[in-house]
Amino acid sequence: MVRARAILDDLAEAGVSQTSLLIVPDHHHRGLISSDLGFSEWLRAQRDLGHEPVLHGFYHLRGEVESDGVWKRMVTQSYTAGEGEFFDLREEEASERLRRGRRALEDCGVSAVGFIAPAWLLGAAAEDAVRREGFAYTTRIGTVNDLKTNRVSHSRSLVWSVRARWRRLCSLGWNPCVLRSEARNDLVRVGIHPPDWDHAAIRAQILRLIRKALVGREATTYERWLSRRRDYL
Repeated sequence: MVRARAILDDLAEAGVSQTSLLIVPDHHHRGLISSDLGFSEWLRAQRDLGHEPVLHGFYHLRGEVESDGVWKRMVTQSYTAGEGEFFDLREEEASERLRRGRRALEDCGVSAVGFIAPAWLLGAAAEDAVRREGFAYTTRIGTVNDLKTNRVSHSRSLVWSVRARWRRLCSLGWNPCVLRSEARNDLVRVGIHPPDWDHAAIRAQILRLIRKALVGREATTYERWLSRRRDYL
């Protein structure tokens, strides 16, 4: 939670007091969040401050499958280092993980109306499960999908990859371009991962681009943004 606290503190200084917090119930099989009383208390406190808990997979891990072809290996290993948990789950298996994830959040004393797949890799069968389990929305790297209205809003998320130097350099060059491309969009999305804060140049750019994006915009959560959009339908 140390890096999460640091990120939220820095975001607050930059003018962001509400975020959508993506929560993994059992990250890499290391233990359920609900078994950590300190984390549960912290999560409830963030909700009370206006942050939105969002279910973000269950394990955040897919791992290698021997039968994967070249394309699947590129997507699930090279692109996301084995994190694409919901990329090709069957509907029933996806539903079971969604239900378990929802229970884990409820055991922490919070609830989630949205689901975002790890690495935004959500297969068709898994998306059917997300709908069936009653989630109000999901997102992909380029869209926000309102599952209540079936309305798709286009917005390319800024996101940084830091696990290798060349990835960090590419991220530093790419994300200002993404922000420029979204200049006329009322929705600008910024995806932050805790390891981003281990790299001073990445942290500094994220905060700088956020301040730039906030000119003429208001920081909010997915849930509140979608609620406002529905009011105008």
